[in-house]
Amino acid sequence: MSEGVLEGRVAIVTGASRGIGRAVAERFSAQGAKVAVNWVRGDREARDVVEGIKNHGGDALSVQGDVSRSADVRKLVRATVDAFGRVDILVNNAGVMVSRSVMDTTEEDWDRTIDVNLKGAYLCSKEVVPIMLEQKTGKIINMSSNSGLYHPSAMRFTEYVVSKAGMNGLTKAMALALGPHITVNAICPGWIKTEMIEGTDPEVERRILAETALGRWGTPDEIAGAALFLASKDADFITGELLIVAGGRGMH
Repeated sequence: MSEGVLEGRVAIVTGASRGIGRAVAERFSAQGAKVAVNWVRGDREARDVVEGIKNHGGDALSVQGDVSRSADVRKLVRATVDAFGRVDILVNNAGVMVSRSVMDTTEEDWDRTIDVNLKGAYLCSKEVVPIMLEQKTGKIINMSSNSGLYHPSAMRFTEYVVSKAGMNGLTKAMALALGPHITVNAICPGWIKTEMIEGTDPEVERRILAETALGRWGTPDEIAGAALFLASKDADFITGELLIVAGGRGMH
């Protein structure tokens, strides 16, 4: 069997029990990485991911933790280092979305969305950076969204949009601060069929497909492919970038 492009690397993927996070964890493992599978709810799903990886000859660890809590983040990183000895790749994927208009959301909705989507990426990055600096190598990949790029049809849910626009800013600021040894990039997916968007109004779905050049939904596996590229040596000279994977939706 040929060696994978991530052979010998260790990755932490937050929110990895389902959807895009699961696809990323599985793709990284298939390419040789050891993976810490983080989750906050969904013990059974996380176990399934880890067991699937091990059944295919990989190595993975399940770690529960809320990325918006610094103590949980410390536990996640410590468990990863204890198990695998290092951290080469961090994928800040954990996220939540409140599917209500701005006048119908609450202060609690705002706080939870910003805490998980934006503060969580900040906390996880801060925790792995000293390890990566000591190694003189590391890759941070933030899972942002096409919704954070200011084209009108995507700016539907205020808290979510603000959190992802903030993540885009965080990506660029950290890229500047953490070079030359650490690269920081973001992926901005378009409309990807996951549990997060279940229950979307069919008329809204039709409108989104109509403005997507490829005329179809994206899949978690397609986002995982973009993450694999950014995690690989092929992307060693790329940092501070927002990689749009949206099927041509919202081109500008």
